[in-house]
Amino acid sequence: QLQASGGGLVQPGDSLTLSCAGSGSTLNTYIVAWFRQAPGKEREFVSQINWSDSYTNYANSVKGRFTISRDNAKNTVNLLMSSLKPEDTAVYYCAANLYATSQRASNYPYWGRGTQVTVSS
Repeated sequence: QLQASGGGLVQPGDSLTLSCAGSGSTLNTYIVAWFRQAPGKEREFVSQINWSDSYTNYANSVKGRFTISRDNAKNTVNLLMSSLKPEDTAVYYCAANLYATSQRASNYPYWGRGTQVTVSS
């Protein structure tokens, strides 16, 4: 099971770190991705990290502002979000699969509940 946490209400320009925790599974055996869904919009890819941390990938809209990383001691995958913008407001989900990196949500069979991120002044 996956559980996303760390969301909240922040101001533009602030930073926030989301955490995806695995229970019952060791996350470093999975490819883990973050997706987000804003009201009235489709779920979109944000970032992903492979098993060995040798590959990370970001959506163009967050490149240079967001950083994905693993904390194997805590069995978590974290998303550090900096220079947040109002358009980053969404429910953020973490997802996992065993086989291949992908930006398609349909390729991830394991999902956690989302965490709300609101960026507003």
